Amino acid sequence: MISLDTNVIARFYVDDPDDAEAAHQRPLAKKVFESSGALFVPLTVVLELEWVLRAFYGFSGAEFAKVVRHLCGLPHVSLESHPTVLTALEDHENGVDFADALHLRASRHCESLVTFDDRKFARRAKRLGLLPPVIVPSGKTAD
Repeated sequence: MISLDTNVIARFYVDDPDDAEAAHQRPLAKKVFESSGALFVPLTVVLELEWVLRAFYGFSGAEFAKVVRHLCGLPHVSLESHPTVLTALEDHENGVDFADALHLRASRHCESLVTFDDRKFARRAKRLGLLPPVIVPSGKTAD
């Protein structure tokens, strides 16, 4: 089994003809996908892939979801924590930041997840009824 880095997956999915290095690497990435046996994608690579596709290439959440679902559908590709990734992807499509969704879904065995991100994470998670509960420590004491 061969493990893939983020840049190989990005080159496979993104056609960037204005970048000479990318133009050279894309056919190589395709060859890796098409001629290799079993391929493995670490969870950390999926997380970084979302950041690269969104921040560097301007992908929308829906476009990122399409890439991950395609990747999951390739018979010779195994994603680490595949069910967790797909559940986090659903949360992401419902408005939760992908990294936050992945953190939460990877914490499913815990009683809660503690964060200081109240507005974008905790409130959305609560509104969507996601588990475990996302808690924001307030520092307030009861009188």
